[in-house]
Amino acid sequence: MHSTQHITIAIDGFSSCGKSTLAKALAKKMNYTFIDSGAMYRCVALYALKNGCALGAHKINLSCVVNSLSHIHIQFGEPDSKGNRPVLLNNEDVSDLIRQLEVANIVSEVAAIKEVREFLVKQQQDLGKNGGVVMDGRDIGTVVFPNAELKLFITAKPEIRAQRRYLELQAKGETNSLNEILENLKHRDRIDSTRAISPLTQAKDALVVDNSDMTETEQLEYVLNLVKNKTSI
Repeated sequence: MHSTQHITIAIDGFSSCGKSTLAKALAKKMNYTFIDSGAMYRCVALYALKNGCALGAHKINLSCVVNSLSHIHIQFGEPDSKGNRPVLLNNEDVSDLIRQLEVANIVSEVAAIKEVREFLVKQQQDLGKNGGVVMDGRDIGTVVFPNAELKLFITAKPEIRAQRRYLELQAKGETNSLNEILENLKHRDRIDSTRAISPLTQAKDALVVDNSDMTETEQLEYVLNLVKNKTSI
């Protein structure tokens, strides 16, 4: 186990339930490193999209994606004042590009590929090997860091998640309909939960946080208390 000053915090849960927002705020508060594993899968999906591996919404050329992995280099830049770290794909800042619905429409299919998961899990484990890390994703507490000292499973009602995502995209000038976003979330939930490799499942020792009726501040305070309990044992 890491020292109480540098535990590993694994945050899993469904898409658009605020995992990254929580993980970022938590890392900033604790002076930990935040790693957005979903952004790494989105980078692979974006590369696939730009290099002819995507065959439309929810369809990809599997061998094309696998063969492209050796050309993909992902890094995180230094955090800004809000704790956001730019996501670099082959030295290009793609932080906004990876959030587009086009990428969201194939990211679950890309993330279901065994070779992609092995490629990224190894990088994630390297990034977090010294503790003092908050990482969020779908299989962090079950596969990436099965020995994490604190595991959280975040959830919220699909309609609430869709509404949050809708407002987020609207703020960026995207014009997707609420129904389109809800359907995309339900599709991703289904793929993420039923894929053969590292499906989204709650780790046996994870604590469930349903944030449907919580503000971001309330959720952060609640989780900070959980951290306090873990680090004072």
